[in-house]
Amino acid sequence: MVAPASQVPPADLELGAFSDDPPWLVEPARMSWTRRVIPLRAATQRSLPELTRPRRLPPGLRVVKVAALLGWGVAPPLLARRRGEPVDRARLSARLRRSAERLGPAYIKLGQIISSGEGIFPAELVGELRKLRDQVPPEPWPVVRAVIEEDLGRPLDAVFATVDPVCLAAASIAQVHAATLLDGTPVVVKVQRPTVARLVRQDVGAMAWLAPFLIGRIPVAALANPPALVELFAETISEELDFRLEAQNMLDVARSLAELGQRSFVVPRPHSHLVTRRVLVMERLDGFRFEDVAGMHAAGVDTAAVVRTAMIALLEGCMLKGIFHGDLHGGNLFVRPDGRTALLDYGITARMTETERHAFLRLLLSASMNDPRGQLAALRDLGTLPPDTDLEAVARDLALDAPPVDPTTLSPEQLVKEIQGAVKQLLAYGASLPKVLMLFVKNLVFLDGAIATLAPDLDLFAEVTHISTYFATQWGEAIAGQLGVDPDSYRMDLDGIKAGFGVDPSATSTLTYRDLQKRRELIRSRLRGREASTS
Repeated sequence: MVAPASQVPPADLELGAFSDDPPWLVEPARMSWTRRVIPLRAATQRSLPELTRPRRLPPGLRVVKVAALLGWGVAPPLLARRRGEPVDRARLSARLRRSAERLGPAYIKLGQIISSGEGIFPAELVGELRKLRDQVPPEPWPVVRAVIEEDLGRPLDAVFATVDPVCLAAASIAQVHAATLLDGTPVVVKVQRPTVARLVRQDVGAMAWLAPFLIGRIPVAALANPPALVELFAETISEELDFRLEAQNMLDVARSLAELGQRSFVVPRPHSHLVTRRVLVMERLDGFRFEDVAGMHAAGVDTAAVVRTAMIALLEGCMLKGIFHGDLHGGNLFVRPDGRTALLDYGITARMTETERHAFLRLLLSASMNDPRGQLAALRDLGTLPPDTDLEAVARDLALDAPPVDPTTLSPEQLVKEIQGAVKQLLAYGASLPKVLMLFVKNLVFLDGAIATLAPDLDLFAEVTHISTYFATQWGEAIAGQLGVDPDSYRMDLDGIKAGFGVDPSATSTLTYRDLQKRRELIRSRLRGREASTS
């Protein structure tokens, strides 16, 4: 495969949001592995009910090992608490991270999900579990080499001129190595851990056995509906076990971005022939790590624009195409010197049915118009609430018509009571968290943290107005047509959005992210004070 001359735009830019200097062109007709994608995806879906079926007996000794390692992780800090000593959160977090590493891919993946919850989970836990993104102990090089040669059916030197035996990064499912093809083309080789498929199936079986015992016992788990959460997790991680599905995700997201005119993102090209179940060879992209603000500023990159573009692209993918990258975090993003963002790792990609996509449209439109009942109806249609839910009763029980309350004015006891009351009401209505909503919220949490890093002085209200205006002018007629509403009836309720942040609309014209962080820290400190006083 020969790249076209640099002065000629690559022909495959019509097919996707790719780089302007390709090592090869994406030619779907030549990608033989794509023919297996549809039946593979269907087979994966068919296997899920049996994989997550609750069993009467625990699935083997794996449950014993899980209990032992998790007990090793949490027992010493909890014993200290019983003795009246303060809990060392940093120590507890480190022990949980090491337990996840020892338990293997499924638990590492859970840790990675938690690590994206900055502002939701304790900072010590988030910081420690971030190490599970790309600091997991790698497989030995001879094991990696054997997987590559077995899947490609050839000796390593028949395909690559070089492969660096030291991996660039290692995570739960796979690790990646820098390499060059025989013609000198630089690439990245993603290689699946050899035992990961077996271990994931064992662990999902153990989770499915345990989940029914947790119903109603752990409030946060109950809100997510433990058996449903296991099904969601199984669906997510099962698709990561075949790299042909991931390579197709790359092509589909790239096409979606191109059709939306989003050229500020760059998707790596998968190789036409070197894609198998456990090996994925792709274009090598680089740039500044997402946390390297100084490097970006030195290169003249507008970091506020990087965050703004990411937010718009996520919303467009959800609302207009029904597909989006489902695992945004700092290890999956590089900001290139030209300000474009290289988006990596497509093992977790959210796909919506048209019904789900229209529900998402209504959800976000209702949120911008401060229409809580519209949001409830959309959430019901997304699967968060049962189809026969009495929405008026939910609105009444959650006091959605009551004036918003500034959480910083509440005492710790009042804050906890508010949270527990809302959780209890939602549980009573059978609330659960569907996959697409979970991935969307997880991405929003990451972008929330990205604002803190890249643009802490961003005026949030101005950004909300900018994004709302963009969608109204760029996609207003298309959205109105799909939902069957009058585009002139749309009015963004900025005062309602301000109230949603817990501030007085009439007294607050701007709110920077720094201001928001101060408010959050005040709330967290009060809750920590309450926790300390009751321990």
